[in-house]
Amino acid sequence: MEAAIGAANGLIGSVLNHLSNEFVEAFVASSQLGLNSEKMKGDLLLTQGLLHEAQRRGVSDNPGLQGLLQKLSAKADQAEDALDELHYFIIQDQLDGTHYAMADLGDDIRGHARHGRHALRHTVGNCFSCFSCSRMKDDDGVAAAVITDKDNPPNAILNPGSDDNDGPVAKLPFDRVAISKKIKSVIEETQSLCNHVSHLLHIIPHHSTTTTITQRHRITGSTIVQDTLYGRRAIFEKNVGDILTTATEQCEPLSVLPIVGPGGIGKTTFTQHLYNDKRVKEHFAVRVWVCVSTDFDELRLSQQILSSIDGSNSPNQTTSLDQLQISIAKGLKSKRFLIVFDDIWECNGEGWRKLLAPFMKGEAKGNMVLVTTRFPTISEMVKTANTITLQGLEFDEFFTFFKSLIFEGNKLEYYQEDFDDLAKDIANKLKGSPLAAKTVGRLLRKEFSREHWMGVLHNNEWQKQKNSDDIMPSLRISYDHLPFHLKKCFSFFALFPEDYWFRSLDITYFWIALGVIEKDENYIEEFVGNGFLVKEVDHNKETYYVIHDLLHELSRSVSSPECLNICSSGFKAGDIPQTVRHLSITMEDRFEGNFRVEMIKLRAKIDIRNLRVLMIFEAHGNTIDGVLKDIFKEIAGLRVLLIVTESINALPLNLSKLIHLRYLICLPHYQDFIT
Repeated sequence: MEAAIGAANGLIGSVLNHLSNEFVEAFVASSQLGLNSEKMKGDLLLTQGLLHEAQRRGVSDNPGLQGLLQKLSAKADQAEDALDELHYFIIQDQLDGTHYAMADLGDDIRGHARHGRHALRHTVGNCFSCFSCSRMKDDDGVAAAVITDKDNPPNAILNPGSDDNDGPVAKLPFDRVAISKKIKSVIEETQSLCNHVSHLLHIIPHHSTTTTITQRHRITGSTIVQDTLYGRRAIFEKNVGDILTTATEQCEPLSVLPIVGPGGIGKTTFTQHLYNDKRVKEHFAVRVWVCVSTDFDELRLSQQILSSIDGSNSPNQTTSLDQLQISIAKGLKSKRFLIVFDDIWECNGEGWRKLLAPFMKGEAKGNMVLVTTRFPTISEMVKTANTITLQGLEFDEFFTFFKSLIFEGNKLEYYQEDFDDLAKDIANKLKGSPLAAKTVGRLLRKEFSREHWMGVLHNNEWQKQKNSDDIMPSLRISYDHLPFHLKKCFSFFALFPEDYWFRSLDITYFWIALGVIEKDENYIEEFVGNGFLVKEVDHNKETYYVIHDLLHELSRSVSSPECLNICSSGFKAGDIPQTVRHLSITMEDRFEGNFRVEMIKLRAKIDIRNLRVLMIFEAHGNTIDGVLKDIFKEIAGLRVLLIVTESINALPLNLSKLIHLRYLICLPHYQDFIT
């Protein structure tokens, strides 16, 4: 349901963006169409607002709403295409000084168009120039990259098959009657569906967002749940030593040690073992464990801390933060203490300083605060000591842990040795994540049969379940906690190969071309701050970004209705949803005969004409070349095209037909972008 809401919301936003263009708005409101553009925009804004609220509060599955959203997405898709096509012809008028698309728009509007003509021609000239130059720069890894948005002219439309690639091909004819009928029809139908969706959303019961999110977060405690600390003994011993040394030698009243890592990586388990280590227990007179989660409330946290210090079994009911902090400072005055704040999601500098105020007044040296979080930004804000960063477990220790979860310490009599090989292959998919090990281990325990285990290995059925929480709950909750604009951006990571090196400018252009964002808002750094991307520096000291493998799998899961990545020649078209609008091929093996057969089936199943993204991350031979030629006979709505080719002249398509194309990337080989 969430994917359907997000898709419909995004498409309505794209339609609104087009309608905000004064020339498009004037055409829509012209006498020939007779549409009330202000009412239409009001209806679209209302529906968009309701959809945003529905996604924020977590509307439960409703088959009627699901069906309406699918129809609305399809119709909004058509409306966006029609308005984008109109915008194309309006820009053509501006370039040529003609009025085919703007004939009935009035003198004022046409006057604005004339004033913008010179600047527009200059911009397009620069685009052509950059395009021609970039084609020669194979050493840079990008043969051609051009982007436009709703306020800029369309990119250079070339015909690779012609002898003259230095300029645009013949212009497409403008059919006023046909485009007017198309726009009027799809907008009226979109408006009608918006009204139906709005009415249904008004009457669907819901719960508050705070309640929903809080209920989905686990409450942690200091008691060790996992007796054995797998794979982290060395780092554990080092940090016990550091804690004891700091507690003995530190002159500062308080040290803050963050423990950071992706959701489900084992931060809480690691901290529980630190907290309960005999040496640590003997060293600190007072130890307090507080689960923070998403509700960073200084009053609530102070109440819990005071209850722990007092040894009370019931929560402290004092509502004065000042009184609570005076009591906390008094209780800790001459005692060395260890405080754990587990699973912090949100925190600002002022709130953090306010919470720590009573701990800064302790008379004993070497007091320590441990903070666990999945967000590097929080770690950077609170730390006074070097951060402990937890990654996936080393394979040998991880596999031992994985088997302990499957068999719970008891190998069944009929367990065969070849199951070890299957278990290893499955474990390799989990990338050292304790969370994934627990989830998949439970799945394997359901049935000790080779057929079942092979199904898990090859079909990844655990990833295809409707409820992603059954697979990697912490990562899914992290995703759920993202703001709407980041969720939409995150879904497109699914189209790229694993370990892909994202450059900030490239991925930003990609998002802009699809209408997900309007300009560079530095969203990629927000992903870093939320722990979804890791920032790295290459040998040229240039910054790039990498997404964790499990988070890459999560992006595939949440985007599956719209985004399809074909990474194996053994894919089955029958498993693909009809709603796919973004397609990438990242195969590293050869394109076999079966691939062509399945691609033909896929063409018949999904709406190729309305495909928005096509990316092919592999040099194409005869098989893929034939498939591409077939696809490009139908394709019309493409916004983004990425293809691996030694020369733009070798492209198996005529770019002049792709009037919606906004971003074109040609790579000599994509391996340069893989770690």
